[in-house]
Amino acid sequence: MKSPEHLFVYGTLREGAGHPMHATLDAGARRVGAARVRGRLYRLDGYPGLVLDPAADWVHGELYRLHDAGVLDPLDRYEGAHPTDPEPLEFRRIQASVVDFKGEARAAWIYVYEWAVDEHARIGSGDYLRPDS
Repeated sequence: MKSPEHLFVYGTLREGAGHPMHATLDAGARRVGAARVRGRLYRLDGYPGLVLDPAADWVHGELYRLHDAGVLDPLDRYEGAHPTDPEPLEFRRIQASVVDFKGEARAAWIYVYEWAVDEHARIGSGDYLRPDS
């Protein structure tokens, strides 16, 4: 299977989150626009975690087209999803289908949360940057 040419981000890597790692993403990818995926978003310790669920509400984020696949290595390290990180990984980068701003499904890389969410509050809006909307 061909690797996705896109990356979906929903938390601290988003353009408006103000995190310095966004500059790393921006250097290796071009923002396509808003996108969404079915799942549940949880508030962790200063960042969100996404659990995919096709029966759940929408989680909102941004879609980026990768022009340098090498950008995934530092992003994997940042997310704790690098192959050299110890198991069990908190996040894992997987291929998933997201819906872009035109309503079209696209294959994209996405970081999903792997640990238990029982102790974490859900972000009901599905939008990390607008948690109460």
